[in-house]
Amino acid sequence: MTSHRKATAVSVLAASVALLVPAVSPAAAAAPGPGPDRAALQQALDATVAAGVPGAVAEVRTGRGVWHGSSGAADLATGRTTKAGDRFRAGSVTKSFTATLVLQLVAEGKVRLDDTIEGQLPGVVPGGEHITVRQLLHHTSGLANYTDVLLRKPDPVRDAQKATYTPRELIALVTDAPNRPAPGTTWEYSNTNFVVLGLLVEHVTGRSLRYEMDSRIMRPLHLKGTSFPTTPSIPGSHVHGYEWLDGRGAGAAPTDLTEFSPAAYWATGTLISTTHDLNTFYKALFDGRLLPPRLVREMRAMQPMNPGRPGRSYGLGLESDANTCAADGPVVGHTGEVAGYQTFSFTSADGERQVTLSVNTGLTLSDAAATAAMKVLYRSLPSRTSGGRHRAPSLGRLTVSTHSFRRTLGLRRGPRSELLTVRRACAPGVGVERGT
Repeated sequence: MTSHRKATAVSVLAASVALLVPAVSPAAAAAPGPGPDRAALQQALDATVAAGVPGAVAEVRTGRGVWHGSSGAADLATGRTTKAGDRFRAGSVTKSFTATLVLQLVAEGKVRLDDTIEGQLPGVVPGGEHITVRQLLHHTSGLANYTDVLLRKPDPVRDAQKATYTPRELIALVTDAPNRPAPGTTWEYSNTNFVVLGLLVEHVTGRSLRYEMDSRIMRPLHLKGTSFPTTPSIPGSHVHGYEWLDGRGAGAAPTDLTEFSPAAYWATGTLISTTHDLNTFYKALFDGRLLPPRLVREMRAMQPMNPGRPGRSYGLGLESDANTCAADGPVVGHTGEVAGYQTFSFTSADGERQVTLSVNTGLTLSDAAATAAMKVLYRSLPSRTSGGRHRAPSLGRLTVSTHSFRRTLGLRRGPRSELLTVRRACAPGVGVERGT
């Protein structure tokens, strides 16, 4: 597996989600189209497994129905098949949960978005007197990404699997990072930001981040399959996570990475969940059940990521993508990738349609499997034509900059320079062309 291949595979999926659902007018929303095409969705999910993913689970919600899908193996050792309600590691989708907790504290008057982190957590972040809570949420703090340091280990995946870091130790890994941009001047995805925010939640509430996740989000929304783990195991019925760490050549076997220390990810990517629970969370978030409207608007106030990711934006713990026609609204949500798992959870601009898809390979996902998974996403939520009929969107050609997920730890880093062209992605014979 090469970094070029992995960057392309993930970018295909990320682009597909972003292009998947245009917004509709209020009048159109009042008359939702047909429910999900269950047979076509199951066929696409089966094709994803046939392309080289051990297993996949998905849930699609529209105004007319819900589809729960599963395919392939949850456990290669026993042969147990996946079930729609199986749990998985949701990776950086955790950031949306952490951001929601911070904004709830803002709503309660205990934190202000423009407070400096030094004022809230004295001495924890060097230069914290110049870094605000808003900048941490938005990835414009200038703090270096601690996962880049972890990647310098001789065997970073297996090392992270047994990690014992405390949150403050993760922050300390980058306190001496040179040549950092001034706070507020540059967008740069850094997992360190959300480790600091997790500490902020604990400091302000006097309770553990796990307790706050459970009491403020999971229990009120009845997210029975969601947890913020403190041990390496996944409770309940779950899909095992696999990576081909030694390559995919003849005779190569995947490594089971299901058991994984949460110490490497914590507030930035350690959540365990289900497709149903993630759709439920984002629906409640955008409907105003977790935050007052003014803070939902703050959360969804997107700013461009950087020139290497044209059309892609980030709010306060949320992603969006505007690589659709100008009249279309971007989907909003988050992606997540950790060792053994890759997850996409997005909601249409009108809030009426949702898709969550998770596969149990992340870092070594093949191009063929990525393209097959892209078809699942496109079939999930068809677009509405001006005549009121529904069909899969016809994209023509679109070129987007790729961005890489670190192929070892799976937590996102900076953009890559190559370009990816998605060609007629919803038509038979989906094609992917690499540009320069």
